[in-house]
Amino acid sequence: MQLPLHIPQLDGFTDDELVRFCLANPELTIERDENGILYINMSPTHLLTSTNNSELNGEFVIWNRKTKAGKVIDSNGGFFLKDKSMKAPDVAWIRREQWDALSKKEKHSFPHLAPDFVLELASDSDNLDVVKEKMEKWLSNGVRLAWLISPEEKLTYIYRPDQTVETKTFTETLSGEEVMVGFETVLAEILEE
Repeated sequence: MQLPLHIPQLDGFTDDELVRFCLANPELTIERDENGILYINMSPTHLLTSTNNSELNGEFVIWNRKTKAGKVIDSNGGFFLKDKSMKAPDVAWIRREQWDALSKKEKHSFPHLAPDFVLELASDSDNLDVVKEKMEKWLSNGVRLAWLISPEEKLTYIYRPDQTVETKTFTETLSGEEVMVGFETVLAEILEE
């Protein structure tokens, strides 16, 4: 569950202050919306969500090791987006050219860039409509392909810029399309309900 954090007598954190705040509180998952409001995840996910997230990360890591096409980022990696928000998806992937263009300092912080791909895994406590809004914000900030996985519905919502959202069941093959060429997975084979 995410809760907004209100800090009296402070208009908002600068990007550098936000990075320092996140590093000083590593036990919290912190995001900032485009209006400067901070959101704190108050509790860890239960084991089933955690193992499913690990399995998903593993799928991307295995594919990426073979292709060496970019870098897989887990839920601890945040991104400053052009709308001034800072978000951390459950899984992100950036192509090699974006990674290589980052300075050492950016790699030790939250870079100002939109990942090429993001994945959000809805947990039991998530409001699906709120997560769907978040997916639209990822796209409006430059993400090229995004998946919202809803274990409760056994559906994946597929987001692409300037296209209608598509859904696929867990038994259907998901593809990285032209963003992650050659990546495919069937969620029914890796996720536990």
